[in-house]
Amino acid sequence: MIRHCGVHKKGSISIQDILESVRVRKDFHKVGAINMFIGVVRGETLKEERVKGLEVQAYDKKADDVLKNICSELKTRESIVDVQIHHFTGEFKLGEDLVYVLVAGGHRNNVFPVLEEAVERYKKEAPIFKKERVTDKKGAAKSYWVSE
Repeated sequence: MIRHCGVHKKGSISIQDILESVRVRKDFHKVGAINMFIGVVRGETLKEERVKGLEVQAYDKKADDVLKNICSELKTRESIVDVQIHHFTGEFKLGEDLVYVLVAGGHRNNVFPVLEEAVERYKKEAPIFKKERVTDKKGAAKSYWVSE
């Protein structure tokens, strides 16, 4: 059984695991819509540098608590059955999955705004840190920690 919100080591859970955890819920009969956000490693920075890789770290206990609180609060919204935020830590290559956010509810018009709020909140509130390894426009390699 997976934790429904928190930080995880890269590769420890899959999209299928998350979807299955919703489908086996006793109250799944109330679900008419499941919406997901999948954050991936982008290949270019806002400064048009080429991203070669990414390292993600977190204050695990604090990040788990923050993500659980966000999920708990959002589950109280009208028609929402489940909210899950799963952020991965470790070393990542271009295109690899960094985060899964899932919202399940009775109707699509209820799940879309909750999904957007979940994404915006975890990015602002959770102590999760990203270090980008890039090549700048002149071809020089460098790395730095990214702030949202």
